[in-house]
Amino acid sequence: MLECGMLEQDRRALRRRSATLCKELVVDALLIQSLQADDILTESMAESIMAEQTSQKRSWRLLLLLPKRGPRAFSSFLSALRETEQQHLCDLLTQSPEKDGTPVERIRPEEEPEGIAGRQVMQTTEKKRERFSDSPLPLPTQEGIAAKRARTHESMEYRLDADSPINSPVLPCTPDFYLSHCQQSYRMNSSPRGFALVISNVTFDPCAAPDLDPRKGGEVDDEVLRKVFTELDYLVTVHRDLTAQGMRTCIETFCRRPDHRTVDSCVVCLLSHGVEGAIYGTDGQLLQLDWVFESFDNAHCPLLQNKPKMFFIQACRGEEMDCGVEQIDGPARTCSPGCEQRDAGREGQGDANSRHRGDTGRPRIKLPQRSDMICGFASLKGTAAMRNTKRGSWYIQELNTTLRLHARDMHLADIMVQVNGKIKEREGYAPGTAHHRCKEMSEFTSSLCKDLYLFPKYQPQY
Repeated sequence: MLECGMLEQDRRALRRRSATLCKELVVDALLIQSLQADDILTESMAESIMAEQTSQKRSWRLLLLLPKRGPRAFSSFLSALRETEQQHLCDLLTQSPEKDGTPVERIRPEEEPEGIAGRQVMQTTEKKRERFSDSPLPLPTQEGIAAKRARTHESMEYRLDADSPINSPVLPCTPDFYLSHCQQSYRMNSSPRGFALVISNVTFDPCAAPDLDPRKGGEVDDEVLRKVFTELDYLVTVHRDLTAQGMRTCIETFCRRPDHRTVDSCVVCLLSHGVEGAIYGTDGQLLQLDWVFESFDNAHCPLLQNKPKMFFIQACRGEEMDCGVEQIDGPARTCSPGCEQRDAGREGQGDANSRHRGDTGRPRIKLPQRSDMICGFASLKGTAAMRNTKRGSWYIQELNTTLRLHARDMHLADIMVQVNGKIKEREGYAPGTAHHRCKEMSEFTSSLCKDLYLFPKYQPQY
């Protein structure tokens, strides 16, 4: 149990700087997780904060909660500020009021400014960090750059600091939403919804693949995917560190599961180093993605005909890094960036409703060979994907977050557009430069014939 209330001097410091904090504080997933690790915030409190739609509203809600969370709350908040590279706010709160004579700042909910995008909730397996709770001020972090985080270039993938996910349950679909959308959507009633396969290559053979570095943080991604798809009612199987042939065998076995007949969909997640059109096994050999898609087409996997097949590829598609250009026209942010649609998920797409007469004269449905697929890629063609060495990749983080928050009321194509937008909003320094922003984008391809809603945690009553 927390002791009741914050110390009066700490409460005054928060009150004195409340307006500045609401304007400048970045309440992201890492800051919230830090406060959770210190038992300052409960899981429900964290969810209520991160459910707010703007950064200012999240800051305001956090500042209302902190004074009620015990005498350790202030020092824990300072520690969280340091860890999230908001040292200037930490200094502001610890500055003596006699030095600057600043009057008390007051805020009201109706005065909260709008229009600054905040960061989203995501799931993590990062362990609770140890703290020096008896120290009046936390120790400084190793990184000394405030408000920005440095990038370093590595072979095949970039490893960056980024937001850390926190535990937030998948939000359930309501009966009203299901009833109003089920007619134009893929059937998604089975329990489980389907089977999910996750192949995650983290450690590569130093003899067979000396140029492929370990994908530090990749183990976080596969755990994040396992948890989110389990909560979405999929039976998830995770395989780690497979050769190219091992991946091929694993996928062939998965395709042939007879129980695909009883479920309504399937999910395949591939996480590794990669090039355009292929991913690496741990032996340095490539597995062609076109072969993967072919394995699930209507000819090779008939038990999944007319059922949605979802693919998520976390891998580079080249070595280039998109450092962006200066925007000279258009809105400040593009909410629905366009996506290229030239990949395997579109190939062979045809009219699923076309009918041809057979020898018996009876109408027979003729399916295109490849349909009902959607594939999300972590990066555009020819570019590198972004991965944090401790908290996993940008793409998987944002996918996890968006599925948890919006699978209940958004079809998967719109979810992928939102993931793309969130990745695009992430900022940092490009290698070897001091001022360039780097804007990354994911993309997806689709041959879906209907809306794909996952209808989480909803079972129709018959």
